[in-house]
Amino acid sequence: MTNTLATVQGDVVDRIAQRSFTLVDETIVWLSSNLGGILIAAAIGTAIALVMLGLRSLGSRVIRKGSDNLHWRTIFARAIARTRIFFIVLCAAEIVAEHANTPPALLSVVHFLFVIAAALQAAIWAREIILGYVEYRVGPEADSSTLGSATGIIRLLVSVALFAIAIVLILDNLGVNVTGLIAGLGIGGIAIGLAAQGIVADLFAALSIIFDKPFRKGDTIRFEGNSGTVERIGLKTTRIRSITGEQIIVSNTNLLNKQLHNFANLSRRRMTLTFGLVCHTKPEVLKSLPDLVRTLFEGRKRVDMIRCGMTGFGASSLDYELVFDVRSIDFEQAFAVRNELCIAMLESFNEAGITFAYPAQTSFTAAPDGTLIMPYPEDDGPEPLGKDSGPLPA
Repeated sequence: MTNTLATVQGDVVDRIAQRSFTLVDETIVWLSSNLGGILIAAAIGTAIALVMLGLRSLGSRVIRKGSDNLHWRTIFARAIARTRIFFIVLCAAEIVAEHANTPPALLSVVHFLFVIAAALQAAIWAREIILGYVEYRVGPEADSSTLGSATGIIRLLVSVALFAIAIVLILDNLGVNVTGLIAGLGIGGIAIGLAAQGIVADLFAALSIIFDKPFRKGDTIRFEGNSGTVERIGLKTTRIRSITGEQIIVSNTNLLNKQLHNFANLSRRRMTLTFGLVCHTKPEVLKSLPDLVRTLFEGRKRVDMIRCGMTGFGASSLDYELVFDVRSIDFEQAFAVRNELCIAMLESFNEAGITFAYPAQTSFTAAPDGTLIMPYPEDDGPEPLGKDSGPLPA
């Protein structure tokens, strides 16, 4: 057994040595018989390499000029600037090799090295373009928030995936059967995805936050009756400080599946104020009430009246609704404006003799002759009911 293994190893070494000697001999003969063609090919290859080096230098200059503002031009310039010297040299050699009567053995070596260099360089270019796009979508938040952790995960996943594809392509071009390798990678990926389904879902939800940006750190949002300010966006959960002080922790997947109200992009806040008047308020007072309320908005900054009017008849009130806009996104300022308006309405209504309603029941009594005795002065309320009004309800 040992002798057989030693014999096989010896045969392999002999074959490699023989091919090496053959390659050297063919190279020497080629160099001696095709010196003019080799020099021309070398000159063309040098020119091609210089052009590619110039493009790489141009990409570096574009990066320096646009370092403060990331655009697509800067993204592609970053990719070009990552062009490696080994790819430039082998690309030039691959282009001119066939035009210089290169021996087949040497030509196969050049092609073999070019395939490796091209696959790795393509992976580098694709990685720079993808990561540049991610940074473009994230913007300046990549360094100031925990979304930087998500972008770090993206860098790792993109790098592993692209270089794995490059290795598979290299092996396939070298004649290696990669079907089993691809099948194994696919099965392994499915198994890992099923085992970590929840974590992967939350991770991709974090990536959705990066690209779609439904909210950012510092935004005030509302979901399912909860309101608060976003404090931290992690890879699995988002932490929100509610308006009552406690911290709400919710998974990214569950949060994105809900209807969100984001107050960060408000230009104004619309507020609704409801109130009621006593039922015996005179109709002419009710008609003039919107104009009276409108005078309260005159001369006030940051607030616009939208509408004011009667909405219905309550159990013990005439219901009104006042809608107005506060030209501020700050809730505290909007609250202060509403407070001022409420006090101004109270003062104005008191001066006009308008009474706010409150839950009450009115009892009617009757005189011995059956005439109803009103519980309020007749000139301030509706017409009293006389004997013709019929008997009192039981």
